[in-house]
Amino acid sequence: MALALRPPRFQPLPAPIPASTASTTALAARPSSSAHAIICAAAASPFTEATSSSRYRRDAWSYAASDGDSSSSSAAAAAAAASSGRRDDEIALQLPELRRLLEALRASRGRGAEGEGGGGGPGRVALVGTGPGDPELLTLKAVRAIEAADLVLYDRLVSNDVLDLVGEGARLLYVGKTAGYHSRTQEEIHELLLSFAEAGANVVRLKGGDPLVFGRGGEEMDFLQQQGIRVEVIPGITSASGIAAELGIPLTHRGVATSVRFLTGHSRNGGPDPLYVAENAADPDTTLVVYMGLSTLPSLAPKLMKHGLPPDTPAVAVERGTTPQQRMVFAMLKDLVNEVKSEDLVSPTLIIIGKVVALSPFWIDSSKQGAQSIENLCAAETKR
Repeated sequence: MALALRPPRFQPLPAPIPASTASTTALAARPSSSAHAIICAAAASPFTEATSSSRYRRDAWSYAASDGDSSSSSAAAAAAAASSGRRDDEIALQLPELRRLLEALRASRGRGAEGEGGGGGPGRVALVGTGPGDPELLTLKAVRAIEAADLVLYDRLVSNDVLDLVGEGARLLYVGKTAGYHSRTQEEIHELLLSFAEAGANVVRLKGGDPLVFGRGGEEMDFLQQQGIRVEVIPGITSASGIAAELGIPLTHRGVATSVRFLTGHSRNGGPDPLYVAENAADPDTTLVVYMGLSTLPSLAPKLMKHGLPPDTPAVAVERGTTPQQRMVFAMLKDLVNEVKSEDLVSPTLIIIGKVVALSPFWIDSSKQGAQSIENLCAAETKR
């Protein structure tokens, strides 16, 4: 069964709307023995795509005006470089202004060191998790850090709504990555964080979800600490928790799932196979949550079934979870690949596989057999 519309939070699935009264968010049921669909009109991404206009508006300060050109024309040139994959050209357009900002920060730090209060010490870096996209899922500590930042380095999966919270005096710099285009390498991100922290800036590194769950935050923390930079980690609600809660899926449930396991769907070398699938990842009593697994799902699903996970295991793939553009595909594991392909889901998509998916109020099993088996399991557990 496929569901491609973000329903009101904590509400059960609404009754189908007659076709005669349907609007752009109409229910469009597709006949299937194991699937149905609710389709909504296509919407702009809630995140910062590599060539989005919002990115270049935020980062306009970093494009130096030279030879009589305005910063807006330089930003346009950078956008053209990004769209054609010429990341080196884009970075070259930013370097002069980044150097100027560093010099200004160092000069300010020097003045602080000469003042009565001493001051002038190195800055700090806060690795801040912003959750799966809904700004209301931010922690208070994260909001305070964002509002107090001098410089914000942000990833692709930090939502536009979260970036709207950045203070007016702060500078924003996009360092996001997407398949086929990395605006900065990880090593370049390390050096940016170090350079601005050493110059005395209060640097905030924004990451979607939680910075220490498949976010490479541990690498950045380790690098900076080795250079003597103070690092604070502000956790975020990881996508597994935020999206599961949005759909009413308990990641663990008495008598149904005794554990939960987070997997990365990425292949280290960019191939079609997921990085790691073992027999114990196919435990029917474990809920599997796959991050970044859209491209490797066609390989992952059959491997899980080969290792013993029942083909009728409930599953859901969630695109842009917790945002107004959220779309969902519910299906049995054996049908999930085809359903996801049919609905043309895009990154970021989180995949949840396990019996607990059938506990969601948005799960409808046309045969009712899967949901009934869950009810029987719960009833048996209650009698213990």
